[in-house]
This record gives sequence, C-alpha cells and structure tokens, in this order.
Amino acid sequence: MKLVSYYREEQDQLGMVVDDYAYDLDELHPELPGNMNMLLNYWEQLMPLMQTTEAALKEGRISKGRGTPVSDVQLLSPVPFPTSCRDGYAFRQHVAAARRNRKVEMIPEFDQFPVFYFTNHHSVRGAGPVRCMPDHLDKLDFELECAILICKHGRNIRAEEADEYIGGLMIMNDFSARKLQMEEMLLSLGPAKGKDFATTVGPYLVTLDELQSFETDPKPNHVGKSWNLSMKCFVNGQQVSDGNLGDMDWTFAEIIERASYGVDLFPGDIIGSGTVGTGCFLELNGTGKLNDPSYVEQWLQDGDLVELEIEQLGKLKNTIVLEEDDYSILNKKK
Repeated sequence: MKLVSYYREEQDQLGMVVDDYAYDLDELHPELPGNMNMLLNYWEQLMPLMQTTEAALKEGRISKGRGTPVSDVQLLSPVPFPTSCRDGYAFRQHVAAARRNRKVEMIPEFDQFPVFYFTNHHSVRGAGPVRCMPDHLDKLDFELECAILICKHGRNIRAEEADEYIGGLMIMNDFSARKLQMEEMLLSLGPAKGKDFATTVGPYLVTLDELQSFETDPKPNHVGKSWNLSMKCFVNGQQVSDGNLGDMDWTFAEIIERASYGVDLFPGDIIGSGTVGTGCFLELNGTGKLNDPSYVEQWLQDGDLVELEIEQLGKLKNTIVLEEDDYSILNKKK
C-alpha cells in the first residue's frame, strides 16, 4: 500500500493512496490512526485492518468521493516526525567512481562492512521548497537515494531477520552543500554542517507487500531483500542520473544489522541507502572533468526544480529557495 502524510486542519494527517486519491485513514475506520506516529506505535496490530481497508478501496466498496486527489493536498514527509535519520554508503559504483575521480584507489574496507552516518532528523521534509542559506548554494548538490522506515523496535538485529523491521520504502534526497562539507571533512569529522539543513523523503511510503514482484537476489555473499527498481533524477526537466536500487551492494538488512549492534532501533527511524551510481553532481562533475578538462561543472541554483523518481515509489519534487539573509559562516573563517 501507499501511505502519505499531509496538512489537514493545521496538523499532519495520515492517508492511504489508491488511484491517485488520498483517503484520511481515521475517517475510513474508527480504529485506524489519524497520523503516522500513531500507526508506528501499533504497526503490526493495525496492518491486517489496513490491508482490508485497502482492498475495500480498490474494489470500489468505499466511495471515491471520500478521497481527495493527491495533487490537491499539501504533502509532508510520509514520516513528519522521524525519531532519527541515518544515511548509508551502499552503492559500490558511486563510491568507486568518486574515488577514481579524485585519483585515489578504491578503499578495501567498503567490501568488509556497511557504514552510515547520522544526519539531522529535524530537517527531514517532504515535497516542496527547500530553503537554503547563501553558503549552501556554494556547490549545492542533490543525492538520489532510497530510504527505509523502521516499523518496530529492535536491538542486535541479525541481517537474516532484519527485513521484518522495514515498514516500507521511500525516495530520499540528501541535499549536500559541498563547499561546507569538503572544508569540515578536512578535519576528519562529518559530514555535518554540509548536510544538516535539508533531507527530503516521499512522496509516499510504499509497504513491502506492494513491491514483492520487484524483489531480486542481493549481490553474492550478501543477505536481505533487494528490489529491481529504476532510479532517475531530473533537474529543470533534464535527466542527469540513471541507476537502479538493485545495484545496492550492502542491503538494508545488513545496514540494519550494523546500526542495531548494541543500539535500540525505534519505529520512526529512517535509514537511507546512500547515493546510487551517477546520483549526484559531485560524481557527475568529477567524471566529466576526468574525461574532458574543459568540462563545466553543474551545481544546483536558486529556483531549480529537482525531481527524483524511483519506479513504484513515485516522484519527489523539490524547488531550491534562497533565504532572504546574506549571512555567511564561510566568511567567518579566521
């Protein structure tokens, strides 16, 4: 099923999407929750009723008049108040290309264990404007990713059972201010300030039962579900990226295993895949300059429309908006 969150009467409303119409869940059945946080508290108990309700909608037993066209609602992140947000580094193609472009060898540790970092879960947003300060626009980048939502509590979760903790998949854009990122990482910390201002996810949370026909085997010697889903990015209508979720080397199950070692994972935690191959300007610019020294770099600008599309997961649209404040922390350097 496809779940969305949107503004309704000045609060977040949980809805189910069928045939491009959004239905307020708590108006379909009195035992269904009105927001995502409530659903996450009772995910496993409520899922049978959710599936029954979805079937009634698809079969026409619930009037379409009770829904609203998705295009007419103000979408939020499917998870408006995530409990945390981690981002992985799971696509070998992206990592190898980025290192090749910097003329350094592929790091062998990539093939030994999956890694991730924590980003600012308070800056997670859905479709719509992405507000940026002037320093963010100094080499502003998108990152084409997929994310999972953790739907139940767990600790020391083994990879073989980890898929049971995934509530669904979402598109994720890990916006990155490369100038800030590159400077701070010279100190062997981060990324932090270069990525803490905006992460967008959505437009839908698509549960795994909806994606069964797209499941594929993971890479050799890896464990967990994988999905054959095309991934694309368009900037101002021009396609710039082309990848596939099935190219993940480390699976979400393996990332969950490492993330939960000695740590509690909670319903509402978001975990990103990391960037797919060709999925950011940093990689694309590096490859372009490696092949042609006169290549002109491209970065996101004020007013740009960024559209991430993953097969079966929808299209996540964001517009870059420069804040009306000329304050710069880059200019504060000693």
